[in-house]
Amino acid sequence: MAIIDRVRELVLPIVEGESVELYDIEQSGAVLRISVDHPDGISIDVIKRISRSVSRLFDELDPIPGRYTLEVSSPGLERQLRTPDHFHRAIGSDVKIKTRPDYAGERRIQGPLVAADDGGFEITVEGESRRLSYDDVIKARTVFEWGPTPKPGGPKKNDSSTTPEKKAPTS
Repeated sequence: MAIIDRVRELVLPIVEGESVELYDIEQSGAVLRISVDHPDGISIDVIKRISRSVSRLFDELDPIPGRYTLEVSSPGLERQLRTPDHFHRAIGSDVKIKTRPDYAGERRIQGPLVAADDGGFEITVEGESRRLSYDDVIKARTVFEWGPTPKPGGPKKNDSSTTPEKKAPTS
């Protein structure tokens, strides 16, 4: 059994016990990342409890050979898309895709994700729908629109609504 599969098997009951979803497990070098999510967002307290429980369990069972760092977090606003389930969950979101060098087309694509299935996904670019297979992709993530940038300089000095009231001196 692969390490990730074993970790998933051990972690899933802990995550489900907190009434959240296991979004992803990724091992990159000496770092094991476990991402958890909930449709209404996830609190730091839940993440702490999961991290402590997983850490205790792994200390007991030692499912990963050698030294590693355990990270438990939410997937964030701009989420990595690595599995068909990730793509399916992101339908309707803007996504940024980096394709393989041998892909016949643009290397960087951005637009709304309109469909996803087991074989690939569909993205709209400049009004045109494009179908890509998961094998065409090196990297994919959702894109969060942060909104307008505030004007430089802050509020105007003559704006009385931002000026604090002056009090008369008391003697």
